Amino acid sequence: MSRFWQHFISDGQSGAVPPPRDRGIPSESQAWDAFSQVVISVAERLRPAVVNLRVGRGAREGAGSGILFAPDGFLLTNSHVVGTASRVRVRLNDGQELSGRVVGNDPWTDLAVVQAEGSGLPHAQFGDSAALRVGQLVVAIGSPLGFDSTVTAGVVSAVGRSLRSLTGHLVDGVIQTDAALNPGNSGGPLVDSRGEVIGVNTAVIQPAQGICFAIPINIAKQIIPQLIRRGRVERGYLGLHARQVPLSPTIRKQFGLSQQTGVEVMLMEEDGPAELGGVWIEDVILALGDQPAASVDDLHRLLTQLPVGVPTNITLLRDGRRIERMVIPSDYPTPSSSTGAGN
Repeated sequence: MSRFWQHFISDGQSGAVPPPRDRGIPSESQAWDAFSQVVISVAERLRPAVVNLRVGRGAREGAGSGILFAPDGFLLTNSHVVGTASRVRVRLNDGQELSGRVVGNDPWTDLAVVQAEGSGLPHAQFGDSAALRVGQLVVAIGSPLGFDSTVTAGVVSAVGRSLRSLTGHLVDGVIQTDAALNPGNSGGPLVDSRGEVIGVNTAVIQPAQGICFAIPINIAKQIIPQLIRRGRVERGYLGLHARQVPLSPTIRKQFGLSQQTGVEVMLMEEDGPAELGGVWIEDVILALGDQPAASVDDLHRLLTQLPVGVPTNITLLRDGRRIERMVIPSDYPTPSSSTGAGN
């Protein structure tokens, strides 16, 4: 055999020189040590700000988690954790029990704000969920199955997911993670490696493993001021029920539409904003406020963005004609007084 091939087919005894090691890549033990130190640091920083919430008594008692974000006791949790309760019990990381008042509740995004009766409390900092990258390390802290201050770690599995809240409305931009979550983690924080809260843990896909979801903290930052100020989030309402329908190729070509679907009006509230604005049953909504409405979820999203009580343009398809009308969205009714896919 030639010396050339002996150089490559060596059993290690013929003097072959191993390839140089890239000193820029840490060893496996170094990588695990670094990972451990990040998780330890985040846990030590955040655990004091994570609380256990209990609602009700006896057989009807429910539990979840929350994250303190202000020293005067304001904390963020899930709407489904507090439900319709006005008072909750808050247990701090050190075992101290406090009474809590539900300040605001938004079932639409499954978020709620509670104020514990205390001051000078440890609290967390909010990060920027828009800056998350797939594969990024995250840590979840909460009280799964009643085990307070449980820490789990994983990565961001995906961003930009959509998730249905208990009201049936779509929450966009949801974070998917494989950090282990269980019942009781709901309302607890999902934290990045800097120890900043980037999500509120909200759902687990059962019986799948490692498919968990968190509401982005940027959504929470938008609605917290409204929940504290008025106890709820103001959203637009047109007083109609609708469904998504396909648009024929002919219609799309005729009007130069890029969307393949629209929203057909099926029912309308008498003297509601849609009826008063000149919308008819069987009209197909193409756009609201100059933004395309290709689905019922699009319509919900646009009504969330548009100001209540301010006239806005609505584009309709009626009997093969595209027409414009002006509607004035009213304040969206509370979930208890609205049903179905109302808009």
